[in-house]
This record gives sequence, C-alpha cells and structure tokens, in this order.
Amino acid sequence: MTDSPLATATAQILKAEREPGLKPVVKTFFDETTFTASHVVHDPSTKTAVIIDSVLDYEAASGRTKHTSAEQIVAYVKAEGLSVAWQLETHAHADHLSAAPWLQEQLGGKLGIGADIVRVQEVFGKIFNAGTPFARDGSQFDHLFRDGDQFKVGALDAIALHVPGHTPADMAFIIGDAAFIGDTLFMPDYGTARADFPGGDARMLFRSIRRLLSLPDQTRLFLCHDYKAPGRDTFAWETTVGAERAGNIHVYDGAQEDEFVQMRTTRDAKLSLPNLIMPSVQINMRGGHMPEPEENGVSYIKIPINKL
Repeated sequence: MTDSPLATATAQILKAEREPGLKPVVKTFFDETTFTASHVVHDPSTKTAVIIDSVLDYEAASGRTKHTSAEQIVAYVKAEGLSVAWQLETHAHADHLSAAPWLQEQLGGKLGIGADIVRVQEVFGKIFNAGTPFARDGSQFDHLFRDGDQFKVGALDAIALHVPGHTPADMAFIIGDAAFIGDTLFMPDYGTARADFPGGDARMLFRSIRRLLSLPDQTRLFLCHDYKAPGRDTFAWETTVGAERAGNIHVYDGAQEDEFVQMRTTRDAKLSLPNLIMPSVQINMRGGHMPEPEENGVSYIKIPINKL
C-alpha cells in the first residue's frame, strides 16, 4: 500500500530544496529547566508564523506560573514583524506545561494538536478523576489534525503526519523542508523517546520513526528535547534524516524492530517519571488551560496516590 501522506511530504520537501524561498526560517528557544526546545517557524515571504511546543514556566514547590520563556517568543515575533497563524502541540507533553493559551492572547493563532488527543484525554481523565465537566472530545483545541492533513503557513506547504508510540497522539508537522517531530527521536547520540506512558507503545514508536526516516536525507529535523548525551557539552535540537539514519544509537539503518522493542522496554522500566508529569498532563490535556477553579476561585492540581 502506498503511504500517500509520506509521498506528499517527500514531494513537498524536494520542492523546497529546488526553491529556497519555500524553506522556512526557524528560531528555537531552549528551556534548560525542562530541556524543551520551542520553535518559531515562519515563511520569509509573508512573515506568517507558527509556534510549536511552547513552555509555561512552573515552579513545583509553590505551584506558581510565570511567562518568562513565552515572553522571549513574544519579543522575537514582534521584533521580526511576524503574524502567528498557529500554536501547534506535537503531543500532550508530560514534562512541561504549554504556554499556548497565553501566547494566543498575546499573538493570536489557532491551537492545534493530533486528533488522537481524545484517547489521551480519556485515559488521563480517568487517572486524574477529572469528572464529567472535563470534555474528552478535543474541544479545548481549535483544530485536531489527522494523518495527511495539509495546510499552509503563508506561501509554505505544510503537512501533518501521525507518529504514535511515545503517546497515541504524537504528530510531526512538516513545513517546507523542516520536520518538527516532537518526542519521537532525539539527537543521534542520545537515541529515542520513551514509550511507557499510558497509551505508549515501543513497537509503534519504532514504526513511526522508520516512517519519518523514509523522508529525504536532507530533511531538517527539529526536536522537542535534548539532554546532552555523555561526552557532549552543548545542547542541540536540529539534525537531519540522513544523520539519524546513519548514526542514531537506537534506530540506525539496519536496527531491528524486535531488538528495539526489547531495548526500549527494558530501558523504560528503569526510568523515573518526569518531574512535572502531574501538573503537565492535567494542564496539557486541557489545551494548556488550568482546571476549572473551585468555589474559592483557585485551580488545583491533583496528585493520584500509588496510581502511576
């Protein structure tokens, strides 16, 4: 069976290679506290922009939020004269809170995520006992992307690819020749994302990664996280399909699916949960919005005891 979305993405990337004006400009903002790379992507001809995987600063000890990281994005967008069309989330993150609603207030743009966010909402809605007021239909978002959905960023072609495994709802957004792949791959020297969260699947992750690595070698890949592999002193968040195929320590060309699944499952069993998983998932499954305030006007994060 022909993978039509992949073929469309490949044609789009090759077209951008032939016509440099169809390559997006990418500015990355890296939050060392959560090791998260947020990307501002824009069309150089129309100045239309997309913000991908933004970060809301959160102090776990006090439960207070700040907009320091997001304010850097606002300053850049305004300085460059950009017009924001989309606030995109590659998935419902478990390691940082999204700043998308606040950025929408400052800059506009529709909030989009993968359509399978409804599966994540169903699973975590039960885990956190969110109750009937919490909608599990994705309505907290302006648009739910499905595999192969095409859209425009100014004059640039863009397409969404469903790449589940880390979570059921992970999406890669390919804009021009640049692919924003969330938590699927890390830099070649660090490997791949975990697949042990509820709804995760190591075998599915391997197949999603191989799908991404079927794109042209020159495709620019922008990652959501970096943790500095042993022996590397600087953070990095940009690589290429060719570099990943040649040197990713987990999924290099020739890596076998069964061996990957065994490695990933064994490795994941030894990992601690992310420090901010409790607040992050509860906020991000709501599109970055806080839970409804209680009768005293305060929003609360729940901590399920002995559940996760």
